[in-house]
Amino acid sequence: MLALLTGLTLLTAVGCTRQIEGSAQSDPNKPLTQVSEDGFGIRAGFDDAPVQIEIFAEPQCTHCADLQHDFGESIRGHLAGGRLAVTYRPMTFLEMSGSHYSERVSNALFVAAQDGRTPAVAFQKFVEELWADQDPSGKGPTDDELADKARTAGIPDELVQRIADGEAAVDAVEMDETNYDYLYLVDSVNTGTPTVFDLVNDEKVDIYDKDWLDKLVASS
Repeated sequence: MLALLTGLTLLTAVGCTRQIEGSAQSDPNKPLTQVSEDGFGIRAGFDDAPVQIEIFAEPQCTHCADLQHDFGESIRGHLAGGRLAVTYRPMTFLEMSGSHYSERVSNALFVAAQDGRTPAVAFQKFVEELWADQDPSGKGPTDDELADKARTAGIPDELVQRIADGEAAVDAVEMDETNYDYLYLVDSVNTGTPTVFDLVNDEKVDIYDKDWLDKLVASS
């Protein structure tokens, strides 16, 4: 990310100096987050990123938490670099406690993507925070706790407040059914989470290869 430095800045190299004047500005072309055209996915990253993947995930899925633990930071790095775009497709098939845990977490993700203003790296950080602090088969986080995680991740304040208010952003039942249909098309035998699908090469990714993400980026 390039930025102009405020005031007088001296860059030294073998005794030479250079003066740069101007005001600090953020990169206007940073990758953002938006709801997918079908309304049931959330894409973080540039539309034209050379690597485009979908991640099917359930908020109470411990294996999804492992994926974020192992690859979340790398995903953020590639998002920031503009090489990767990720479409998250939440599912709620582990919903059993009556607390609507998976539905509420999924809804918070869609709220965070509203208006297309959330930086992709902030959204990815929000995903990591949510899956890192799981309570499978439990009550799950409250709306205020979801909002706190969103704020920590860097989600814009207005959207954080909407999360705290429990604002509805997606029909969770239709979301789950639609995303299951997509997952079934990816793999009709092992329709579990997490599943990563390479949209460019139209194939399921072997996430048990510890270098799967770097290989995708390197081959693009």
